[in-house]
Amino acid sequence: MRSVTKIDLSGSPLRTKDMNLPDDLLAAPVPRGSAEPSHPRTSVVASSLVATLFGLGAAEMLSSLSRKTQSPVLDVGDRAVDLAPAWVKELAISLFGTNDKIALLVGIAVVLGGYAVAVGFVFVRSRWLAAGGVAAFGAVGAAAAITGRNPGPLWAVLPSLGGAVLTFGALNLLLRSQVPQLGRVGGPASASIAASVPSPRRRFLASVAGFGAAAAVLGFGGRKNRERFSAASSRTATGVPVAASPLSPIPASTTFEVEGISAFFTPNDEFYRIDTALTVPQLPIDSWTLRITGMVDRPVELTFEDLLARPIVESDITLTCVSNEIGGGLMGTARWLGVRLDDLLADVGVMAAADQIVGKSSDGFTAGFPVEVLDGRDALIAVAMNGESLPLQHGFPARLIVPGLYGYVSATKWLTEINLTRFEDFDGYWVPRGWDALGPIKTQSRIDTPRGLSTVSPGTIAIAGVAWAQTRGIDRVEVQIDDGEWLEAELAAELNDVTWRQWKFAWDATPGRHTVTVRATDRNGDVQTADRATPMPNGATGQHQIVVLVADQ
Repeated sequence: MRSVTKIDLSGSPLRTKDMNLPDDLLAAPVPRGSAEPSHPRTSVVASSLVATLFGLGAAEMLSSLSRKTQSPVLDVGDRAVDLAPAWVKELAISLFGTNDKIALLVGIAVVLGGYAVAVGFVFVRSRWLAAGGVAAFGAVGAAAAITGRNPGPLWAVLPSLGGAVLTFGALNLLLRSQVPQLGRVGGPASASIAASVPSPRRRFLASVAGFGAAAAVLGFGGRKNRERFSAASSRTATGVPVAASPLSPIPASTTFEVEGISAFFTPNDEFYRIDTALTVPQLPIDSWTLRITGMVDRPVELTFEDLLARPIVESDITLTCVSNEIGGGLMGTARWLGVRLDDLLADVGVMAAADQIVGKSSDGFTAGFPVEVLDGRDALIAVAMNGESLPLQHGFPARLIVPGLYGYVSATKWLTEINLTRFEDFDGYWVPRGWDALGPIKTQSRIDTPRGLSTVSPGTIAIAGVAWAQTRGIDRVEVQIDDGEWLEAELAAELNDVTWRQWKFAWDATPGRHTVTVRATDRNGDVQTADRATPMPNGATGQHQIVVLVADQ
């Protein structure tokens, strides 16, 4: 029998103690360097990713304790949106459309995963250097939480910092759990002892499973815990106010019965959404207020009840995103219900020197437009859309709607403040990023049916779509087949000058490959230009053109 020093699995002495072990258990000497851990690459990758998920899950749970904090991933994502050059934003929308936010979050996840794996391999060589790498990423999340257009309180750094600490702790435990037992044992006694000690691989897999399960529980629990901040129940309880003079259903003459043409009103769940919010702000009406500030005679702060106590109006208005490509779908028409902006501002008194109205969102977004556009058009603080309270993703409880202007300068969602100022003193969110300050909507048209590159049978084919020139109205739509002359299309009746207008054209299609082009003319006599321009800086130009294949008879 011998006296031995008990050693932990990493090779570090714990305590010296007389242990009566059979000689055969110590028959072979401990190989030199056998205390060094063995880390297969797959184990390092798995440890890194699971530890990171565990840290993020913990951060999600921590952030769910307050309405004023959010996941570090979202904090970093918000800063990425703010700091990204305008061309990056345009590229994202052109590639992913209304899924641009999902694409951003996936991109962040990929970058974070790659960074985590890199830190894991650094850990194998230097634990302290890896700790610095984890701390750096935690610092990025913490900085994102308290900076930007909508900074949180100082303690909003806690989810990022707490998540970083727990990430490193999990990584340390996972990688150290793979260290092999020291020495070689033999003989009958050693077999029973070895059978009772889990192998490094089994310990590792059990640790990975445990941390993975904990990550899922924390992440899911954090998301569920955050639901108590949702404004969904507030929206349900709000109801839809009644307009002083409700609008009648639109006349049948304003629509064509053509398969594939856009419905006159866009359903709420199909209405495009382009904004800078990675998560939908939650604003229950019992805590929501609207401040009117800046260059006004009588600044006020209105509750939701105060707002609804004013005269309520309905208006049918088409909205268009400045990022809409020629022939694109970032537009829609709805029946909006709300309070007239010009009446409200007349009551508070706009100073003569003010030339810009700035809407501010709860998430810090700003959009400004000229005071002079309040020329009688139905600019609204909208509270309802297509017969229901504003959907959460479209601005509940209130948003701005200004006919004739692209949304980036006017359509502020989750509205909390209206500030009267001057263009020389303040730039809205997108202006410093290279976009024009004014943003009037251009005269445009779109072919809805047939679809580009579709194959149709020869004979009479209905070509149809929509055209728009808000505040001016559409006077004429023309269609050109191949290089032929421009032929006038039939227009549906006009509902008003701030909604799109349906059109159709009966085409005698002959076999072959044909190019179909459309153009519109507004009531000012301006013809939609054929000159192509990208959306930046003030909206795309060009004529929508498609190729149609007509089958042989």
